[in-house]
Amino acid sequence: MSITNDTVTIAGNIGNDPVKNETRGGKPVINFRVATSSGYFDQRTGAWVEGNTNWYAVSAFGYLAEHAKASLRRGDPVIVSGRLRVKEWEANGKKGIDVEIVADAIGHDLNRGTSAFVRRPKAGGADQAPAPASAERGAVGEEIPDEPTAAEADAWVEAGMHLIDAPDADPDDEGAPSEEELAYT
Repeated sequence: MSITNDTVTIAGNIGNDPVKNETRGGKPVINFRVATSSGYFDQRTGAWVEGNTNWYAVSAFGYLAEHAKASLRRGDPVIVSGRLRVKEWEANGKKGIDVEIVADAIGHDLNRGTSAFVRRPKAGGADQAPAPASAERGAVGEEIPDEPTAAEADAWVEAGMHLIDAPDADPDDEGAPSEEELAYT
């Protein structure tokens, strides 16, 4: 097994509903697979040309894992950025190599659709944001609150809106997984 300092970014489709577990230390972890394809549209022939498909295992930890579980479904187009991890394996007389990305950031690919963002409430902070007039967000001229209450975030999730991890760091979330957590996946 090797973990590299190589940072990679891929764009593809989620191949399975993300699975959430916990590390031995109780930190949330999520796992799913992403398929990327090198297919292209040939303008000469007017047909789609299938290319090779690469599969990547993706792992995320902490708040990113929680938010990804609430946001992502099989088939969603995503962009994943993280650290590359390559593992050799052997089973039943066969050998192979698994390529995994330990995610630092995950988001929907907005070239292929839209997504609504709901910021995670700050730990220990007061619920300050007013309730939205409807489950729909982002109408032209509509003011969108920065910090929804926990009840508002739950209502938006119930309405089918996706949550995507907020880029701001949280002092309670150490970010990068430990070696023990990486050994779990």
